[in-house]
Amino acid sequence: MAKKDVAKLREIDLYGPIHDYLESLGYQVQGEVDGCDMTAIMGDELVVVELKTSFNLKLLSQAVKRQRVADSVYVAIPNPKGGARTAGWRDMCMLLRRLELGLITVALNRKDEQVEVHFHPNTFDRLKSLRANKKVRHHIIKETTGRSGHYNTGGTNRTKLITAYREQAIHIACCLMKYGNMSPSQIRKLGTSAKTPNILQANHYGWFTRVSRGIYSLNECAREFLEGYPELVTHYMQLIQEKEDLLANE
Repeated sequence: MAKKDVAKLREIDLYGPIHDYLESLGYQVQGEVDGCDMTAIMGDELVVVELKTSFNLKLLSQAVKRQRVADSVYVAIPNPKGGARTAGWRDMCMLLRRLELGLITVALNRKDEQVEVHFHPNTFDRLKSLRANKKVRHHIIKETTGRSGHYNTGGTNRTKLITAYREQAIHIACCLMKYGNMSPSQIRKLGTSAKTPNILQANHYGWFTRVSRGIYSLNECAREFLEGYPELVTHYMQLIQEKEDLLANE
């Protein structure tokens, strides 16, 4: 078969290869039955395949509706240009599995083995998914509870996010900004994180300068960054002052 321009593909271009593939498996296949692009029967089993030239919401909507009547529902699309290694492909597969749909692709530029079934419809086990992603779940919870306020707007792109780790670094920076050169132990006494020595040593943001053994100062790029977050600076300066007052009264 001659190579086709993806922009000019039609759903009927996918029909022939899938029709032949299903028939080779022993299915009785028909097109356009009660709104279904393709139906395949074997015994009491009813399989429905929905065809689209690209992955989109309409395809998902049609496929989910077919689940009301069919034993198995597949979506079929042309073989993607980027192959099966792109982030978009992985996201698509995750969504289809979540919806308990199967996936078929058709490589129209091949003469044989045009049809590939990537996975069949299977029941999605949400509890199993939670267990498998326990580490990610823990990090999300830890990150959410570890922030002191609302400094990021959902949907923001290409901006420096205020994470729990960055807040810990800001807390340290505020101590150095207020008191000058200090050691990790001196900073810790002002209520900073137990990770203070590691944060100073790693210097992930380039804010800290080691002026002598075990003594750190705050550099100018940190001060410039903090100027953009006066609420955070005020918050941590207040915490530092409260901790200093407690130490003074002990």
